[in-house]
Amino acid sequence: MITDILDLITAALLLLGSGFVLIGSIGLARLPDIFTRLHAPTKATTLGVGSILLGSIVYFSVRQGLSLHEVLVTLFLFLTAPVSAHLISRAALHRKCRSLAEPPGSDDSP
Repeated sequence: MITDILDLITAALLLLGSGFVLIGSIGLARLPDIFTRLHAPTKATTLGVGSILLGSIVYFSVRQGLSLHEVLVTLFLFLTAPVSAHLISRAALHRKCRSLAEPPGSDDSP
């Protein structure tokens, strides 16, 4: 009974995570410039991989006991993704990459 509930929770986390990864990948491929492309993988994909790892933690903790591998990978992911996105955005600013987004207040309406 309890394993059926935990299997449903695991399946829900895996589906949620794969949905986030899919949305982040589509955003990476479709968004116009480097700054908007950074937003999709760092937010959506981090949540997606985090959900997949959480599903793995739930599944294997019931069957084998708590595994430290998934916890360490999750911690490493949540620490390194924002730092790498920050460094990529700083490199883009240093190279004077232009943003294709309109600045706020630049529309022609009165």
